[in-house]
Amino acid sequence: MKNSFKTILALGFLVVGLNACKKDDLNLKPTNDVTAESVYATPAGYKNSLVKLYATYALTSSTGSDNSDVGGLNSGFADFLRLFWTSQELVTDEAICAWGDVGIPELDYSTPTPDNQFLRGLYSRSILQITLCNEFLRESTADKLASRNITGADATAVTKYRAEARFLRAYQYWVLLDAFGNPPFVTEDDAIGKVNPKQIQRAALFSYVESELKAIEGDLADARTNEYGRADKGADWALLARLYLNAQVYTGTAKYTEAITYSGKVINASYKLKDNYMDLFKADNDLNNTENILTINYDGINGTNYGGTTFLINAAVGFTDKYMNRSPSDYGVPNGGWSGNRTRQNLPALFPDTLGKLDKRGVFVGDKATVNEVGVFKDGLRVTKFKNITSTGAMGRSLNGTFSSVDFPLFRLAEQYLIYGEAVARGGSGGSVAQALTYVNLLRQRAYGNASGNVSAAALTVDFYLDERARELYWEGHRRTDLIRYGKFTGSTYLWPFKGGVQAGASLPAYRNLYPLPLADLIANPNLVQNTGY
Repeated sequence: MKNSFKTILALGFLVVGLNACKKDDLNLKPTNDVTAESVYATPAGYKNSLVKLYATYALTSSTGSDNSDVGGLNSGFADFLRLFWTSQELVTDEAICAWGDVGIPELDYSTPTPDNQFLRGLYSRSILQITLCNEFLRESTADKLASRNITGADATAVTKYRAEARFLRAYQYWVLLDAFGNPPFVTEDDAIGKVNPKQIQRAALFSYVESELKAIEGDLADARTNEYGRADKGADWALLARLYLNAQVYTGTAKYTEAITYSGKVINASYKLKDNYMDLFKADNDLNNTENILTINYDGINGTNYGGTTFLINAAVGFTDKYMNRSPSDYGVPNGGWSGNRTRQNLPALFPDTLGKLDKRGVFVGDKATVNEVGVFKDGLRVTKFKNITSTGAMGRSLNGTFSSVDFPLFRLAEQYLIYGEAVARGGSGGSVAQALTYVNLLRQRAYGNASGNVSAAALTVDFYLDERARELYWEGHRRTDLIRYGKFTGSTYLWPFKGGVQAGASLPAYRNLYPLPLADLIANPNLVQNTGY
């Protein structure tokens, strides 16, 4: 049975009647049908408003899956995870999409333009969520609480809610930092609707996200003590570790020692690997799971939309054939199957076999690994990682047999093991190769079911970690960031099918390590300067 906070999240927009802000209006209040004075009049109102902040990650609008809070974007595309996943995976060697919707082919080719609707959607969705967090923070100051006679334990609880809102805002600013580099920037301290937001530069945004995450640590719940699906110290440390691992890309200055420190904090916080790797991505992955640190929670009946894990499952499933003895029912979506995403041959080639008989993480379906034609779904192997089926084999909760109840891990322990190891390999202080080897082999023992896949300390090169991250974390929204950190996303040192729009792969110019700012926002806000090259 789903726990209470997950159920509340699924109904989050029904709990709080705030509508969304206009697209790209980072410095505006959300438009309200219900006044702030009534929404925030009670401690329960603050909890309900916190629910909305989390629910915005999993739902596309306050009025159901057929509508979008992001203006100008089809509701089917408007879920945060779908947009984020597309930006991280479709442009890399891990995924390719057969669909011809405007904007998808250029993502398949890693050559998006400033008009790309999916990147504009991600940018707008992140800004929307930042705007909602800013509004919550404006309404939860000590003065506001005092004026509403919220004191004592209730005021202490709201202090924790504020820390979570700041974490969610910091996470979205990290998304913008990683993808766009130099976005508009506003906090709760800026005047509302007076001037266009100023642009922040990437290194300054890094420092802001870092400082926010450090500032809120003391007010967040201890690791693994908060309600499922809510941020705590573990999530805070996990994002800091990820931030520091990529610091050289973001600022020009490496911070591998800090990456070791914060991944170590997570590792020592009583998280444990789940015994069965594939159970991490099933419909009951919210139960008995001490590996996930923070998730986006989905409910296939009460909180449906066409993004999230519904998208990850359905887009990887054919809808008409019994291809390789598989059908949508095998994935827990008997009435789904959209014939879109599969992997390029580079990913399965990292595994000892493609049926998961040795390394059980690599489960692929199909009889043709090579992608010769982008629009042919059977070119490339299907990824069967996410399934709306429980660990006991039962069908997961699903409205009309289409939607998924699989929660998506934003952070999990395995990533922290790999951050620790890579940071040690890159010369960070405070860790050891011996400890990194222990962490790597814990992952590989789970993958192989025994010690047959174990590696030696000599194998733990920097390049080893790029491949091991692909084996462990594929399709979880890491690959573009990883390839950029390794200097392999642009240039010609590493090619994959249709990189640069050429079947054999072609070099990409270095400026494509950043996405372009959306043209619509450049026109609307004269303070913004486009990223170099676009």
